[in-house]
Amino acid sequence: MKYFLWILVLLAGNRVSGQTPKPGTTSFGKLKLIGEYTLPFFTNFRSTNAGGLSGIDYDKKRDQYYLICDDRSAINPARYYTAKLYFNSSRVDSAVIVDVNTLLQPDGTPYPPTTKSPLLTPDPESLRYDPVTNSMIWTSEGERTIRGKDTIISNPSINIISPQGKFLDSIPLPKTLLMQRTEKGPRQNGVLEGSSFSSDYKTFFVNVEEPLYEDGPRAETTPNNAWIRIFRFNMVTKANTAQYAYKLDPIAHPSTPATAFKVNGVPDILWAGNEQLLVMERSFSTGKLACTIKIFLVDLSKAGNIINNTSLKKTPPAKPLKKKLLLNMDSLGMYIDNVEGMTFGPTLPNGHKTLVLVADNNFVPLEKTQFFVFEIIP
Repeated sequence: MKYFLWILVLLAGNRVSGQTPKPGTTSFGKLKLIGEYTLPFFTNFRSTNAGGLSGIDYDKKRDQYYLICDDRSAINPARYYTAKLYFNSSRVDSAVIVDVNTLLQPDGTPYPPTTKSPLLTPDPESLRYDPVTNSMIWTSEGERTIRGKDTIISNPSINIISPQGKFLDSIPLPKTLLMQRTEKGPRQNGVLEGSSFSSDYKTFFVNVEEPLYEDGPRAETTPNNAWIRIFRFNMVTKANTAQYAYKLDPIAHPSTPATAFKVNGVPDILWAGNEQLLVMERSFSTGKLACTIKIFLVDLSKAGNIINNTSLKKTPPAKPLKKKLLLNMDSLGMYIDNVEGMTFGPTLPNGHKTLVLVADNNFVPLEKTQFFVFEIIP
């Protein structure tokens, strides 16, 4: 999500080689920070602004990372970057952008900006690579602007592309994810924010960042029933086979002034093996530039399938996802920006897995494109 409007109002080495974690074998004791690297603001790569990095995925065969950019074709055409991240067991040395690919529409052309065709403008948020088919999936949040004659209703989407950005296919969405003119379905800018493949790449998960209108209120600074949904898709049939209820934590801090914008939602999820997901929550409040980032572990096998529950507000879930806190990044005692993406990285020499996070700078000088690398202590 983009917060810079509120912010600007108030605040005028060696690369590790290895393999990604094997599903079912990763044990999560704690996450130990190895280090952080900040990509310089306005990193220019092939005449594009390499900011707005909202999702990240690791390709172990090529030892490189894919990073989707949430530029809505306003600065440069919608795109994703390829990067190399250099670190060892004790420090993060650097991150280097090495390639960029434009996301293409079904007709083979780049996506237009809102100034030209708002109904076709995407809002890219998540990207995952499938090494089995050598393809990628990226999600768009769509648009829901209700403003008289300027109303824009554009559905979110799950798009399958080639590594070169060519459109290949899409996954049909359940009706509950379609934008509505009335207060039903997804909220604006709170839709398909995170995604993950299962280990065999036959299952795909996506989540809404904030509650659907029918499911209840958005998160507040005090506990409430702010339920979001995680959706499970069969990649063979493209069918949505299950949905799970997940309760958001309260917003970490009050906003300044009290009526100003504040939010807590889920910007990313990550398959962790054995029917488990890592879930990232990201809390932001106007008046506080830093975000509060929490990472939880949840067990899908013990949760109920709410696919037929049309309103979690009217019918609360009997078996929601239970979550275990692995890390609150506030405990690190350092500045944490708008972290939106996570992926498992390479394995360290001691056999421990790594977790890599990326923060979206929203193309604003006050914010930072940060890379965080953690060692997963069993």
